[in-house]
Amino acid sequence: MNEISSSGAGVFFREDLTTGEVPVVTAIPHQLAVSRLTLTDFRCYRQQRLEVDVRPVVLTGPNGAGKTNLLEALSFLVPGRGLRRAKLSEITRRAADGVVAARQWAVAAKLSVGDNEIDIGTGCEIGANDNDRGRDKRVTKIDGTVVKSQAELGRYTSAQWLTPQMDRLFLEGASGRRRFVDQLIYGLDPEHAGPVAAYDHSLRSRNKLLREGNLEPQWLDSIEESMARHGIALVVRRLEVVARLQAVCRAGKGAFPGSEIAMAGQVEDWLASEPALTVEDRFRDALLTSRPSDAVIGSTSVGPHRSDFAVRHGDTGMAADICSTGEQKALLIGIVLAAARLQTEERGYTPLLLLDEITAHLDKARRVSLFELILDLGAQAWITGTEDEIFAPLGEQVQHFAINQGEFEKL
Repeated sequence: MNEISSSGAGVFFREDLTTGEVPVVTAIPHQLAVSRLTLTDFRCYRQQRLEVDVRPVVLTGPNGAGKTNLLEALSFLVPGRGLRRAKLSEITRRAADGVVAARQWAVAAKLSVGDNEIDIGTGCEIGANDNDRGRDKRVTKIDGTVVKSQAELGRYTSAQWLTPQMDRLFLEGASGRRRFVDQLIYGLDPEHAGPVAAYDHSLRSRNKLLREGNLEPQWLDSIEESMARHGIALVVRRLEVVARLQAVCRAGKGAFPGSEIAMAGQVEDWLASEPALTVEDRFRDALLTSRPSDAVIGSTSVGPHRSDFAVRHGDTGMAADICSTGEQKALLIGIVLAAARLQTEERGYTPLLLLDEITAHLDKARRVSLFELILDLGAQAWITGTEDEIFAPLGEQVQHFAINQGEFEKL
């Protein structure tokens, strides 16, 4: 069995998972890790507390046991709508018959980054009836103090995740790939959340006016000014971060192939040959010109919400959407791990890795390589699966819990 043992703060001896030969010393950088997680009326959890150390956490159990629910709770420790992008009212605990069993939910955690500790709490009080749904509001506390915006979380925490639903990322619409890129960027540039939220709000406002047939310039001019300013800002951030990430992705790592990645779209093409301020004016003019045609279809036909994330296999040059299922999964994992390595270099600490059913579609060689890369990175990864034996080679290098009916058992 391969073991991990401490030799002073932040330094571990690890044996190779495949050969068991010469132990190597790996210095683990400052690590973002959860030491205590408390769930209250969150999905299937009425009241549950889990205490762990900095090692990766393996969660196994049957389908429906609550594994993904726990990862979703962890995903609310960072800005955004969580890994399921669920409505706040959908998250609160329900009885067996589906009736809402609680009017609020909460997630609290104690985290550490190196020697520094921080307490984070977030949750929502749900409206009493359908008329109160607009009152559903997420509240976030950092060290006991309510913060104005959940975006503040990005200063202290970050997480990257992969879920089974993302296995089809290259086969479905571009919106999922844009969200994937933005999630990668949040870990590297927390301020990216600002222009993304502002642009999305302005886009929804413009589309609403278009559907209502309201083409009054006094309203549209203001909205399109906001779209141009925030839209170009978010595209510039995407291009800059994807370019930095490309340098890491290209080489590949372990059994996971390198990849060629790029943002593609009309606004991106403009920025390739013109300065940002000029493109901002050009985008604003395009929105003005397209008002009549956009009113017919009830949506905005130009802008960064039409951009796409293009991925090609680094060795074969094949577009990701025509690669095999296994290669698509390998490409996704390679990109996420590359983002984690880049963040560790640029921000000085590893992100949390939330990997739901990550071993699906991976052969044994890639499973072993994935585990080795996670251990080498030094990240606290939370990994779910249905089969205990898949994780047996990790031994004491991880902490292993069985989950059933929302209850934890240390293995």
